[in-house]
This record gives sequence, C-alpha cells and structure tokens, in this order.
Amino acid sequence: MTSDPASSEAALLLRLRAGDESALSELYDKFGGLVYSVAYHVLQNATLAEEVAQDTFLKVWKQAHAWDPARGRVTTWLLTITRYTAIDRLRIEQRRVPRAQLDLEDVMTVLGEAGPMDKPGWADERLAQALVNELPADQRKVIELAYFLDMSHTEMAEHLGIPLGTVKGRVRAALQKLREQWARHAD
Repeated sequence: MTSDPASSEAALLLRLRAGDESALSELYDKFGGLVYSVAYHVLQNATLAEEVAQDTFLKVWKQAHAWDPARGRVTTWLLTITRYTAIDRLRIEQRRVPRAQLDLEDVMTVLGEAGPMDKPGWADERLAQALVNELPADQRKVIELAYFLDMSHTEMAEHLGIPLGTVKGRVRAALQKLREQWARHAD
C-alpha cells in the first residue's frame, strides 16, 4: 500500500507547525531541487536562486501555520512562496544602480603617465589627505563622496541637491587640481 503524497506533505507541515526541525529537513530533501528550479527559472542566476531557495524554506519554517489544507497542496503553497520570493529578489536586483567604476587607466589619463604616485611618497596616506584638504570645500566634498563613500555622480547630485552637470564639473576640476598638486609635490 502506498501513501498519498498530499497526506505525506500535509503531515510534514503539521510537524513543522509543532516545531519539528527534522520535518523541515525532510521537506527540503523532498522539494529543495524543485524550489531551486523555480527560483532559477525566474532569476536566471544560480547564486540568487540558491539564496531564494534558502529564504523560501526559512519562510516556510516561520509561516507553517499559514498553510491552509483547504486551499491546496503543500507543493502548490511552497512553489507560490518560492515564486513570489524570487520575483521580489529580481525586483531588488533590477533596482540596484551599478556604481561608477574608475579604472586605473582613466586615472592615469587624468594624472599623466608618470608622476608623484609612482614615487614611494604617494603611498603616504597623510600626503594624499593633505592634498585633498587643499581643495576648495565644494570640490573636496565630491572627491570624498566619490572615493570614500563610493557614490556615483548621480548619487552625489541627489545627496548634495545639485545638478548632475555641476557634480561632474566639480569632480573634473578637483581631479585637475589634484594633478597639479601632485606635480608640485613631485618636484
């Protein structure tokens, strides 16, 4: 005699409601691959799908009381949680704005091929801070936001409440002044 899969699933959920951790392990063993597959289908990213699978089983553990046998099978409930968790994660990932990357080549173009940063004194943190401190306050602020808080130009404009073009101009002017200061210290 074989047992009904739906009653087996229901029994697992009843054990979960009672706080039986081994029931969660059994549920994971039984449905982990399916949950991962649904998450991967939505996200198209293995790492994010693994995270969503873990989040799904954590939600099931915390919300086992929310399953209503009159509304459907455990599998349906579990995959619905998975789908919504994956969609939420996808929305979060899509809202993330890629941070502006500053390549070493870009820095070299602005500063020149050879300069004070090629000398041992460049590594001195106090010298770098002193050079930044010599900048006018508005230029120093954008450099600090960009390099110490890793803000993009857009984020700086929003943070400071000024136009994006103004931010870009200040960054450009600050980098030019830093280049001049470095050249002066190199001599």
